[in-house]
Amino acid sequence: MHFYCKKCKREYPLDTMAYRCECGGLFRLFKQADEKLPTSVSLGEVKTPLLPITVDKLKFLLKLEQMQPTGSFKDRGAFALINELKALGVKRIVEDSAGNAAAALAAYAAAAGIDCLVYLPEDTADAQINQIEACGARVRKINGDRDQTAAMVKQAAKTRYYASHVYNPLFFEGMKSMAYEIYEQLGQQVPDYIFMPVGNGSMLLGLYYGFVEIGRLPKLVAVQSESCQPLCQAFHNQPIKKTGATLAQSIRVGNPPRLAEMLAALRNSQGNAVAVTDEEIMESKKNFGEQGIYAAITSAAALAGAKKFFQGGKPDNYQVVIPLTGTGLK
Repeated sequence: MHFYCKKCKREYPLDTMAYRCECGGLFRLFKQADEKLPTSVSLGEVKTPLLPITVDKLKFLLKLEQMQPTGSFKDRGAFALINELKALGVKRIVEDSAGNAAAALAAYAAAAGIDCLVYLPEDTADAQINQIEACGARVRKINGDRDQTAAMVKQAAKTRYYASHVYNPLFFEGMKSMAYEIYEQLGQQVPDYIFMPVGNGSMLLGLYYGFVEIGRLPKLVAVQSESCQPLCQAFHNQPIKKTGATLAQSIRVGNPPRLAEMLAALRNSQGNAVAVTDEEIMESKKNFGEQGIYAAITSAAALAGAKKFFQGGKPDNYQVVIPLTGTGLK
């Protein structure tokens, strides 16, 4: 098992201190079909259920990822990444995040006995910071947004392993488990559509790679805020505009490094990209609450996107999955 550069094909060991190739290319993971990642560190991960809901006469299946140990889907990636790093003997890591990825990595790093340093945008919610610090990770707030925080962490990555949920392919390896679960839960079938909020694309790419392995692809639909929609604009061949403020902070990423890969995932799956307003996001959060579901604001973006996409109606036999990315408690 090793990393390789998608651009020049150069190989790197999994414990490399580089987070991308010297040529500038991004890493992918090479793994033999019979190779398994270690699983010695666990926080009690679960196979999250699919919950049928009806909103505005539209039927959806919610994948309840808020039931993972730290309250978000990012636990899947953190589980795979931290388990491999522990097996490799890595002792110190650094990560940058808007909250959920950092919380997941901080928790699994604590369980693995790995020292964790986290860079966060200054406007990160207190609930996220409290969760990260409760696991013993040290926090450094950056005076700036997600993109500026990602730039600042590069200095720390010179002396600590960069356990990035964006650059490190091991994180996507963990995310693939959601694709396999959905496939099993639907009776060895893939859904017609999956709608998900997209910032840096860890869920989108993880689902895509997982379904590619399965051999069948649902239509993957990325949902972004109208104030920050680089993937939507690129998909629809529109100019990419400057990032603005949005309530869905977790997907406020103006310059995602894996934009080309995300575009390929959408196009290869015959998917689409939808942009929604903050008002539409809050209306969908209300829809969740009316059914007893306390969802993170970013989760509501996916529902808002599905409602907008099917505003003209949806055949009842279409199976449409919406991953509920995190709990409303943070």
